[in-house]
Amino acid sequence: MPALKVCCISSVDEARLAISHGAAALGLVSSMPSGPGVIDEALIAEIAARVPPTIETFLLTCLQEAEAIAAQQRRCGTSTLQLVDHVPHAELRRLRAALPGIRLVQVIHVRDEASVEEACAAAPFVDALLLDSGNPTLAVKQLGGTGRVHDWSLSARIRERAGVPLFLAGGLRAENVAQAVAAVRPFGLDICSGVRSEGRLDAAKLAAFATALRASA
Repeated sequence: MPALKVCCISSVDEARLAISHGAAALGLVSSMPSGPGVIDEALIAEIAARVPPTIETFLLTCLQEAEAIAAQQRRCGTSTLQLVDHVPHAELRRLRAALPGIRLVQVIHVRDEASVEEACAAAPFVDALLLDSGNPTLAVKQLGGTGRVHDWSLSARIRERAGVPLFLAGGLRAENVAQAVAAVRPFGLDICSGVRSEGRLDAAKLAAFATALRASA
């Protein structure tokens, strides 16, 4: 069964709720040009410090330079960096050297054939890829949290070629999780809007998603 990552966690209570429904990882969103779930770095650090060490904590960052990203991770204390915008390969090398114990996850916004090549090119420099449905080419970049489903056939091709674990994000909910798992066979699933109501983590939606995920295995 794919691992469950619940993103846009906004409090210690939300973290506990997500973990109680089987989340293996939590997404903590720092400053972004757009999208939901942004919290300040002090709260990210508090949540990261208060969850069990067996639970991965992902710092979502839109920064693109290794020095700035490393400094942000040190302030926040998460176990993993989720790089939601393109980070040049040279910067990924520097980031790896600066933070040898921290996992790197590069987000690829799957839009067309070029996304497949972008993903495969990034894969050797990171620990995992996360496939989402944003659009970084817009004047105000969309770097996640859109609630849109992308073309899962492209995601499946990335999984086949990339050679690293792959998280699938973008418009996932209880009603389509089985189809998503069958189409892509990802290492993990990343959810945000599909388990929220009026911006808050919804226990009923989360339970329904977890049940559907178990049934898909």
